Amino acid sequence: MKKLSALLVAFMCMLIVNAQDSTALPSAKDTVPSTIDTSMNGVDTSAAQTLPITIPDSTPSTPTSTGNNSSPKPKGPLNFTGHAQDHLLIQLGYDNWAGKNDSIRMKGISRSFAMYFMYDLPVKTNPHFSVGLGLGISSTNIYFSNTDLDITGKTGGSALNFTDRKDTTHFKKYKLVTTYLEVPVELRWVKDVEHPKKSFKAAAGFKFGTMLSATTKGKNLQNSSNQLLSSYIEKEKSKKYFNTTRISLTGRVGIGSISLFGNYQLNQFIKTGAGPDVRPFTIGITISGL
Repeated sequence: MKKLSALLVAFMCMLIVNAQDSTALPSAKDTVPSTIDTSMNGVDTSAAQTLPITIPDSTPSTPTSTGNNSSPKPKGPLNFTGHAQDHLLIQLGYDNWAGKNDSIRMKGISRSFAMYFMYDLPVKTNPHFSVGLGLGISSTNIYFSNTDLDITGKTGGSALNFTDRKDTTHFKKYKLVTTYLEVPVELRWVKDVEHPKKSFKAAAGFKFGTMLSATTKGKNLQNSSNQLLSSYIEKEKSKKYFNTTRISLTGRVGIGSISLFGNYQLNQFIKTGAGPDVRPFTIGITISGL
């Protein structure tokens, strides 16, 4: 507006100067327009400065999200906050020997108990897999019928004898107890990594053990007619005839914290030449957690 006013003032001044120089004074009617055109019509626009042109921003604006947006949301990372890493394993099993001969007369339900503390190492390239490494103790009770095991070698023999005592004095209950310190290593797989406490699980691996003790225990001495002669307990302890190193193949499958397991000893239980080549095995239930 200031520029337009300046142009109007300059135009009026030119009219006044031209009127003073003219010989004939025109009437006011002819020189003063009744209406002043305030628009740019009749004004030399070449003297006016060109106004800047604003170019609208061509960048597309981000649409405002609405509550009815039906586009699928990207799936977030898997949630492992409830991941049960099975740090504690408790195993209850039934035990037997593969490869036993007729001189080994077992009876009843031989059983074992084991407890392991494990450390779980997830496989980064596949969340379904992990490696379990731990330490624990296992104990096995093998029951015999009318049989005596000379594990101390008091008869002077070079082999472990399984002596039949059916027709003479014998213990009503007789068992061999072995205890091991073991290092289990297993490859684990879980189907549902986000809900492992309800998911199908499987594991396979090995146990490396060293024998801590081997003990026989006889209770209540009887005669050949199974009549009680003396109520007492006899214990003998020796590792003389046994391999103190044990290597076992292991496996387990289950759902959540309950699974079935199996162990099979790969090396000989009794030393070579000291007795039959028997291989202990176990099947049972595993309770896992933490």
